[in-house]
Amino acid sequence: MEHHPNIEVYRSTKDLEQNAAKRIVLIINKAIRERGNCFIALSGGETPRPVYHLLGTPPMKDQVDWSCVHLFFSDERIVPSTDIQSNYGMVDRELISHIDIPRKNVHRIEVEKKPELAAAEYERELREIVSDVVRFDLVLLGIGGDGHTASIFPETAIVEEKKAFAFAVFVPHLNSWRVTLTFRSINNAREVLFLVSGKEKAPIVQRVLKSPKPRKEIPATMVQPVEGNLLWMIDRDAAGENEKL
Repeated sequence: MEHHPNIEVYRSTKDLEQNAAKRIVLIINKAIRERGNCFIALSGGETPRPVYHLLGTPPMKDQVDWSCVHLFFSDERIVPSTDIQSNYGMVDRELISHIDIPRKNVHRIEVEKKPELAAAEYERELREIVSDVVRFDLVLLGIGGDGHTASIFPETAIVEEKKAFAFAVFVPHLNSWRVTLTFRSINNAREVLFLVSGKEKAPIVQRVLKSPKPRKEIPATMVQPVEGNLLWMIDRDAAGENEKL
């Protein structure tokens, strides 16, 4: 399939953050208006952190009926929620603890369990809460310098995984386990949004966005929503020399 994502380049990281937060509010409210609730998978990382802070701060936090929103996570490290590496912990500090959302609407990955069991239970929760085909209204993603997204790393078993919606993966070069959504979950979403900032990301952004087809050695190129929209929101530094891409 031809790879033609939508791309928006912002002149500063602050502009990117403001516009990303506004876009997320619009997507949430559209989902609630059309279907009565909204299911989101949130990513970790430094780029979305200020976006979550904005969403948890007036005026934006008051523009959403959070009781109709269910928060999931695109991936998680097998660390306690108090650990600085915990995606749930970061989102809790920046967003969840500042909004009026029922705790039952926050669906964290149970990292205190063995990775395979945590992934199996997360998949069961996804099917029960979202839908049997796990159709998120929005999946937020970032990208690593090696082309990984969520915790779908090059040369790991999950790149080939086609049946599961959530999967436990051991990442050899990090010597750590992760639980992550699979391409089956991601590509079934109504909206997929990459948030990328910083000069260090420019080389991989160029490789992904100029790739003529999905490539297993660059997992981010395999994000191809089946019946949804794919949007890259990036700052000028991440766009590199060719801002128009």
